[in-house]
Amino acid sequence: MNQIEPTLFKFIWKYSRRDQLILLVVTSCLFPLLYLTLELPKRIINDAIGAQSERIDVLGFELSQVSFLALLCAAFLAAVLAHGLVKMRINTMKGVLAERMLRRFRYQLIARIFRFPQPYFERVSQGELVSMITAESEPMGGLMGDAISQPVLQAGQMLTILGFLFLQSFWFGVAACALIPLQAWLIPKLQRQINLLNKKRVAEVRVLAADIGESAAGITALRANGGWRYRQAMISAQLGRLFAIRFEIYQKKFFMKFLNNFISQLTPFFFFSIGGYLVLQGAVSLGALVAALAAYKDLSSPWKELLAYYNQTQDMAIRWEIVTERFAPQGMMEETRFDAPPDPLPRLQGDVVLDGVTVRDADGNAVLEDLTATLPMGKVIGVTAPSGEDRRALAEVLTREVLPASGRLRIGETDMAGVHQAVVAARIGHANSRPHLFQGSFGDNVMMAMKRRPSAAGSDAEFAEESLRAGNSADPLDVEWLDPELSGFADTGELRAFWASLIEGMGQGNALIRRGLDQKFDAARYPELSEAITGLRERVRFAVSEAGLERYVHRLDPDSYNPALPVAENLLFASPRAPITADLLVAQSEFLAQMRALNLDVTLLALTRDVIDMLRQIFGMDGTDHPLFRALGLDVDTYEHAVALVEQTRETGAAGLSDAQLGQLLIVPAQISADQIGPAFPEALKQRILDVRHSHSAVLTATLGDLFVPLSDDAIAPGLTVLENALFGKMSQDAGARADDLRRLVANALAESGANGAVLQLIYDLPIALSGGSLSSLFAEPLALSRAAIKRPDVLILETPLASYPAETRRAMHDSLRRLLPDTTLIYLADSADAIPEADMEIEVQQGRIVRDGLATDSGDDGAATADLGRKLRALEQTALFSTLSRKQLRLLAFGARWFTAQQGETVFLKDDAPTDGAYLILEGEAGMYLPSTEGEDTLIVRSGPGTLVGELGLIRNEPRALSMVAESDLRCLRIGAEEFLAVVENDAATAFKLLQVVAGYVRN
Repeated sequence: MNQIEPTLFKFIWKYSRRDQLILLVVTSCLFPLLYLTLELPKRIINDAIGAQSERIDVLGFELSQVSFLALLCAAFLAAVLAHGLVKMRINTMKGVLAERMLRRFRYQLIARIFRFPQPYFERVSQGELVSMITAESEPMGGLMGDAISQPVLQAGQMLTILGFLFLQSFWFGVAACALIPLQAWLIPKLQRQINLLNKKRVAEVRVLAADIGESAAGITALRANGGWRYRQAMISAQLGRLFAIRFEIYQKKFFMKFLNNFISQLTPFFFFSIGGYLVLQGAVSLGALVAALAAYKDLSSPWKELLAYYNQTQDMAIRWEIVTERFAPQGMMEETRFDAPPDPLPRLQGDVVLDGVTVRDADGNAVLEDLTATLPMGKVIGVTAPSGEDRRALAEVLTREVLPASGRLRIGETDMAGVHQAVVAARIGHANSRPHLFQGSFGDNVMMAMKRRPSAAGSDAEFAEESLRAGNSADPLDVEWLDPELSGFADTGELRAFWASLIEGMGQGNALIRRGLDQKFDAARYPELSEAITGLRERVRFAVSEAGLERYVHRLDPDSYNPALPVAENLLFASPRAPITADLLVAQSEFLAQMRALNLDVTLLALTRDVIDMLRQIFGMDGTDHPLFRALGLDVDTYEHAVALVEQTRETGAAGLSDAQLGQLLIVPAQISADQIGPAFPEALKQRILDVRHSHSAVLTATLGDLFVPLSDDAIAPGLTVLENALFGKMSQDAGARADDLRRLVANALAESGANGAVLQLIYDLPIALSGGSLSSLFAEPLALSRAAIKRPDVLILETPLASYPAETRRAMHDSLRRLLPDTTLIYLADSADAIPEADMEIEVQQGRIVRDGLATDSGDDGAATADLGRKLRALEQTALFSTLSRKQLRLLAFGARWFTAQQGETVFLKDDAPTDGAYLILEGEAGMYLPSTEGEDTLIVRSGPGTLVGELGLIRNEPRALSMVAESDLRCLRIGAEEFLAVVENDAATAFKLLQVVAGYVRN
């Protein structure tokens, strides 16, 4: 699998030779049966129906004419049935073989993706790879099953039919095959012309698509400048070219069909004319002629199939080249680095040694250049690199995602170039602030490193066998993969405890623990947490009272209406096991009947009408995507249905509603609380609900089965979060900043009782959407850190870890890592020294080179132009405004920049000058920005020092200079051209945002 086979047929023959030969043998069994289906009709006509006597001798047995007819007809039926069954078996075998081969091919392509060099993913889109593996490879599967059997089957059928025709009459055979060479030469030739026209059509369609997209993007300019008519003419011309190509395709296509049909019908003409003459002359029998005509009719089908097979092979050969070329990039990792990992996995202990490491990008430009350093084992290494590209490249080298173009990386005595990937994955950890997350649970992502192999064989042996036959992995998914021993843990409990220690090391106020407090949970699934919370309620209640926070908590009291609970939960004084939806409520017919009997439907309908009217005034029908509406928790479809039903009830009242309609309306008060509704929720209704609660809540709850659980001080409410269960109440909407005090109070109580691990277990089971779309950086960053550290690596690379967290959290995290991983080499990669905790060794990297004594180590063989470009790059990169640019953007900006010097007192530009000379980045010295005055001295507005960009506003607004720039001391600057500067602002969001901050500073000043 190291190299993909150069042609599709070599791939097919290599992996399915045995199956193809078996299929060939089965296919050959079809031809005698086909001959029988042709021969028997002739026998029936000539020997049975056209017999000269009533008694017929058959293999020594004398049969009557009718019996002989019945025997031949039964034989014909048996032959047709056997022929059909064998053909069905052949098609089934072909289908299974095709799917098996397609499965193998797709698996090989996906397996190759794991070995792609990292820079290749920057040149090839994910969508392109997905399309090739799925849609573009799909048609190849059919050919993989048909590769040998299809031409043999169709050619064999043709030869069988032709043989039958020759046996009837030599001239019948000649007539049947006389025009086949003409068709074999002419039809493919015409088809090739049509294929070329189709390729041309696809190119023109792409041009049309580009024109349409350009017109849509510039519609304002077209309308403002009257360009729509000319644009429509352009599109019309393009549509005309498409029409002309399609017209030519239709002419050639239907001419080819006409020609093929005409040639095919010439042969029956010869049969009828010459064959009829031979029958009249007595040279052949009438039965032979009828059988020949029937046989020729069957001859056209295999011939068409052979032509289609030819076209398919040509198309698939081109498609194979395109697909396999994309999946064979230069610099792929060796397959041996992924197969058969060593057991046990060796440690990577020792100093990390960079020996002349140079890394180049896809264009051949140096990203890291001649890095030479020794990072001592077990120490904390701080690497400062202002450029994000430098940090990323260094991390990729250390994790062997990228192999150096020259030089080598060693850890201890181990050369990392030849190490098995399983060793890298187990012994080197890497965490950054933008991790890629996979669909599943939080725990699945954290424990990825601990799932290296299945713990046992799967239960489905047949599935595993089929996987092996298709060249796929036979590893089962229905067994346990988590292996704590990979990191030296005795069991899963120790592993989970270590992970909890990592998270708790970030402090009780970190986002993960806060998220855990907001999780709902099932008491039966988490008994330890349930017991801890119910045991803490009295303690939490006392702590809330001592802190003076009681007014911010709506306690769950059976004698009081809780304004933070929805109406349904207040009515029943119970908590739902699952979210209540309109469909679920509509299905509760007994409950709805009780509501009508208690006359609550009229009361709640009036409330619902007031709420809906209020929501319509605020959001209308098109404002349901507003965050405030989404905060209500009301489904958009439910809201729209309720609006329509409210209008209906203005005339009919509650009596005019069916149970289904009543259920759809009642979902509004069932989901929205009095706090959310506000003054529209009357006090009289609260008292009415309390009265019904005291008299009928048990009956109403019973009608709902097990949908609700009664609220009790000694039980967990499944519809409440951990925080709410601990408080045994809901936080008031007026809590504001005091809500954090309540969270901190509950978190401390849980930590003191040792229940934090149980809370984190909720986070462990938290579902994560595709690519982590539902998770913010506050949760993704701790996940990345714990995923890297959970395996207790020998080297841990922390690339701007916990970037969204404050400095004290990062410091706590560092202390926790040092305590939990005392022997691990910690390598921090950050944009500034302030972001790195106290380090044993500090390294600064600028423009891909290690800086010593504030000077970059220039290589002696750099030419003058290269050295000058390097100096410009370093100057730009050290400026905060441009520090986030990629190496390519910086290089383009530096290429267009020019050195500029000015002596003290020299004017650089004057007010009202055109900004054509660009912007000035001050590197050394100081410049004054003056407002000229016609009377007296000019007014000094501001002084600008090193690192300041001057004159950029004139470029952005394309207006004359607002101030004059004068050198207050000797100046050294980089003058950045207008075109290059504007290109960067337009294409780099981070730089544009920083520039916006600069402009905001001007406004403030």
